Amino acid sequence: MSLSPRFKKLLVRCVIVVGVLAIAGGWFGWYKFFREEPEPAWANETERFKYGSIGAEAARGLPYYIWLVLPRIFPEYIPGAGGYKAFGLVWEEGKEMPVGFTKKVIGFPRVANNCAICHVGTWRSKEDETPHVIATAPSHTTNVQGLLRFLTKSGMDPRFTADTILAEIDREVKLSFIDRLIYRFALIPLTRNALKEQHAQLEWMNRPGWPEWGRGRDDPMNLTKYFMTNMKVDNSTGQADFPSVWNLKIRKGDGLYLNWSCDTPAVRSVLIDSALGLGAAPDPNLPFDELSWSLKRRAWFVKRMEELDTFLSETPPPKYPFPIDAALVAQGKPLYAQHCAACHDVGGTYTNKPVPFAEIGTDVERANTWLQSAADEANRRVKEMGINRPNMVKIEGYCSPPLDGIWMRAPYLHNGSVPTLRDLLASVAERPKSFHRGYDVYDPVNVGFVTSGFDTARLGWKLDTTERGNGNQGHTYGTTLSPAEKSAIIEYLKTL
Repeated sequence: MSLSPRFKKLLVRCVIVVGVLAIAGGWFGWYKFFREEPEPAWANETERFKYGSIGAEAARGLPYYIWLVLPRIFPEYIPGAGGYKAFGLVWEEGKEMPVGFTKKVIGFPRVANNCAICHVGTWRSKEDETPHVIATAPSHTTNVQGLLRFLTKSGMDPRFTADTILAEIDREVKLSFIDRLIYRFALIPLTRNALKEQHAQLEWMNRPGWPEWGRGRDDPMNLTKYFMTNMKVDNSTGQADFPSVWNLKIRKGDGLYLNWSCDTPAVRSVLIDSALGLGAAPDPNLPFDELSWSLKRRAWFVKRMEELDTFLSETPPPKYPFPIDAALVAQGKPLYAQHCAACHDVGGTYTNKPVPFAEIGTDVERANTWLQSAADEANRRVKEMGINRPNMVKIEGYCSPPLDGIWMRAPYLHNGSVPTLRDLLASVAERPKSFHRGYDVYDPVNVGFVTSGFDTARLGWKLDTTERGNGNQGHTYGTTLSPAEKSAIIEYLKTL
């Protein structure tokens, strides 16, 4: 049976219409969900470090308008007033986003994090002073655990509905009819499900009686174990301070290690693994994300890590901002050479190398969180993504870092359990048993941040050294010096 010419024409037209509709629908889906707009032209690499993308928006980004209104809907999950600022985030005047938060359009505006959320710090000389922002410094005020809990608790709350969230978004912007439909039927439900999933992934840190991370710390290797490797949750806890990431060129070389317990032998590895942990990795649950990673994002990611490596390697440590007694420095220099240089001078016997636990004597919980099996699995997962980097390792001992910019790296020891350099030179019995950390007014006499007072207690977080993982024992070098000698060595340390 042959088709009539008229019917053939009709069929061709139908095919063309269907094809056009399919193309239009595909273009619409791409435009609204996957098109990627370029980032702004950053003024310099420091601005890019603070606000630029590391590729986490695709798989881990929150829709911008949902992120924006959550503090108004769920204020009871925030530890104080001020919205996101209550988490101790660094927020520069005139900026739309806190430091460490990125905003990028991939179909729609998305918010994610970059390295700066843990590695930009502030200091003030007095309470009414505008904070001085130091990129690549430890974010000693930031409450990352509180932020994670806020987001996941919000996702678990029955008020996380399209009606509630769209009503709040309407106070900020008038979405188009199409965008309202997309938010109502796609973005809000998908975000709620993602936050519920993350809530389940983080249950290990919410166990009753479990040690808090507190401000300026996280549990880095357990985060790696349970997110990157999906290992079974164990009984380990390893609270650790955010480190400085300036001047990384002095941490490079054969036989040198990074992380508090020498978990990796290369700067590039630390950068790659940290970025993947923040969500730059492809989402295996999203085929389009895996495809994007294979076709484009992986190459972009590798290049971005190279650029970060260069920036962080060449960024100098911040200079001590208060007056220095040159005569006292001269007295302290030989004392430093005698008591500190072997472990902390570039090229020193133990610098950037493991110091045995029996020698250093500090709290071992952080080191015990990391396992060779976790290192092997992390290495396998990264290789599966098509990324080549020096492998993570398991070594017994704590890394002894150089002391460049040590004044801005308080509190001290790997878990931040000693508030000032003067306290670190005191005997273990004389060190504070508890103190408030997370306040950014500086104490130039004792070299560290102020730990007592009304605002310190109001804005900071109380660390108890008797809690598991918070021990302030060990590192007794220089503790037997005279008070005058301690003052001299502290003065010299200000110059590093």
